Amino acid sequence: MIDLHMHSTYSDGSQTPEQLILEAKAKGLSAIALTDHDTIDGIPEFMALGETHGITTVPGVEISVDTKLPNNGHMHILGLLVDPYSESLKNTLNFLLKERNERAQRIIRKLTENGVDITMQELLDEAGEGAIGRPHVAKILVRKGVVGSIQEAFEIWLAKGKPAYMDKTKLGESDAIKMIHDAGGLAIMAHSHLMHYDTFAEARDKLLELKELGLDGFEVFYSGMPKEYTDGLLALAESHGFAISGGSDYHGDNKPGILMGTGKDNDLNIPDTILEHLKTFQLKKEAQLG
Repeated sequence: MIDLHMHSTYSDGSQTPEQLILEAKAKGLSAIALTDHDTIDGIPEFMALGETHGITTVPGVEISVDTKLPNNGHMHILGLLVDPYSESLKNTLNFLLKERNERAQRIIRKLTENGVDITMQELLDEAGEGAIGRPHVAKILVRKGVVGSIQEAFEIWLAKGKPAYMDKTKLGESDAIKMIHDAGGLAIMAHSHLMHYDTFAEARDKLLELKELGLDGFEVFYSGMPKEYTDGLLALAESHGFAISGGSDYHGDNKPGILMGTGKDNDLNIPDTILEHLKTFQLKKEAQLG
């Protein structure tokens, strides 16, 4: 069993790369990918620890994409099997990190205007080495007694449309895909059902449109993904030559109810062959490009 979508303390997960590796080993997973939001800073540590503990590691990143979607949907594209030492990838992600910090300042100002006292230093301390995200703000709100839970922090303050929500700088569809390809990785659509199209047919059309921009594949196994999507995506991959992947989107305590490897209510059991499929897909692609 493998899990190719999870987050560490380098973004909005609650566990360090070492804790992720040790949990994967305890659960009997053979391979895991680290796909932190807009950062690869945890990858070298992650890969070294994987080698130490006998877990196959997949270097990855999750990119938020700027696009128009219905029903407050959102688009995230995973870069899997990227080169974690790619200078072009590092430079673009460093730009996005700077933008994240500026967004954090705007969130702080908005909270202050609403009578909630949070400082940038508190946020930096909470995030540690990781990229600052809304879950870090939520944890501080819980600790200060402003709200009772992380979920409540989002529902009252941080979700889209709430008083302290702030948009973040994102790459466009083609730029996100190109950045991943320039780093030698595969561009894999994450949780395509969360684009929130009214029908699967509309989501399928969007994926086919993105294929023209270079999208390599999509997750077909994901925590809580409707069966209609899993079945439809498997058929689409077969008919149009997409790569397939899967993962839990594990965040540790920051996303209760989602477990590494087994997802939500034990709805995942991703076979090792998926990683072999992705590596083969990557090799064939490299051969075609010469």
